[in-house]
Amino acid sequence: MAFSNPLSGAEDLCLLSSTELASAYRTREISPVEVAQAAMDRAEAVNPDFNAFTFIDRAGALSAAAASDKRWLAGEPLSPVDGVPATLKDIVWVKDWSVRYGSTTTSDIPYGEDAPAVALMRAAGLVFTAQTTTPEFGWKAITDGVLSGVTRNPWNAAKTPGGSSGGAAVAAAVGAGVFHLGTDGGGSIRIPASFTGIVGLKPTFGRVPAYPASAFGTVAHLGPMTRSADDALAMLKTMSGRSLADWNQGAGVLPSLDAEPVDLRGKRIGHWFASPCGPVDPEVAAIVDAAVARLEKAGAIVERITLPGDNLLDLFHHHWFTGAAARLAAIPLDQRSAIDPGFLEIARDGAAYTSTALVTAQVRRADFGAAMDQLLSEYDFIVSPGTAIPAFDAGLEVPADGSYTRWTQWAGFSFPINLSQQPACVIPCGLTAEGLPVGFQIIGARGEDARVLLAAANLEALFSS
Repeated sequence: MAFSNPLSGAEDLCLLSSTELASAYRTREISPVEVAQAAMDRAEAVNPDFNAFTFIDRAGALSAAAASDKRWLAGEPLSPVDGVPATLKDIVWVKDWSVRYGSTTTSDIPYGEDAPAVALMRAAGLVFTAQTTTPEFGWKAITDGVLSGVTRNPWNAAKTPGGSSGGAAVAAAVGAGVFHLGTDGGGSIRIPASFTGIVGLKPTFGRVPAYPASAFGTVAHLGPMTRSADDALAMLKTMSGRSLADWNQGAGVLPSLDAEPVDLRGKRIGHWFASPCGPVDPEVAAIVDAAVARLEKAGAIVERITLPGDNLLDLFHHHWFTGAAARLAAIPLDQRSAIDPGFLEIARDGAAYTSTALVTAQVRRADFGAAMDQLLSEYDFIVSPGTAIPAFDAGLEVPADGSYTRWTQWAGFSFPINLSQQPACVIPCGLTAEGLPVGFQIIGARGEDARVLLAAANLEALFSS
């Protein structure tokens, strides 16, 4: 199955933005119950083709939507997005939901509490409609596994939607909800956003609280996946805040998410054009170059740049593979035969690193992060391809042509920004000849999440004009 547009044929309610929904709730044109029902109907209708949802919580969602409806009727919504439907990835704790991390080795007993980001979203009145798929422990940039099977791309079901937040990306692309929570440890929000033609933001590290701490450490982030940059900003506001459960947030206060519109005219922008660990597909490069040319025509000052640092792939592997080793160490030996063989491979590679090598990698990371902060003091934004390649065949970690052996090798525009922790947003900028989306990444200085999303909104308008 292939779609010229994943939203074609969707019910009108599935196409509305969070702002449009709030306006309609306020005037009583539609109710949160109607919208929740439409989002779940849409999820149920597309799941046989795309396998993006582990379950749909009709009872819980309709109860939450009815409560939201009463609040809007009383003129007392909990937030401007009260009653907006949202999905949650099978990797964050949700009260009364089983959260399996995409693994058969985990318990199916429902959790008794929300993760901090989920609690903040619930406090804003969001309606949780469904849980989305992930590969086992979110270890790779595609979405398949023993527990939930293969998740497929709605633009072409033979292709992968990317990962590890592939289910969330599909949910956004097909209109099964407005807000979708993803996680990103090496590109897991931005890669599927690029492959499915949606918007995905990896926030500044610490902007969104995380608990329990990820085994993959401080490269791991939680963030929004939506159909527009405006919705991503609205969702980010619901997820952000300080949680004493997340020690990694530190005590610092990040800049407010309220910001003035960003005019791209006169802005100095670095065009990061070369992946640090592999070639860029010529068609992807041409589409992104054309988008950059439109940015220049709109008045931005664009200069081609390379990133500071060397051997960033090796640096990331030290952090990612040792995280996998730590996660594997918590799993009993008699259960490991059921685990994704690829995960076992990187965990074993991670266990082979010495403590000295890991500490050295942490020092190298600090040097790279400082150099990135310096670079983003010289440029207003950095832009790049969202991914070096378009979506490839579903069920594979790497394209079948033999050019790569591990997903990290084709994710070179993603994982460096996990190491350096800046906000990075991917938006669509065109289609390949095969009709597959190509993503465009916008990176800003740490703390400048709102400016990145406001710039992304400008670029959305520019690319669609």
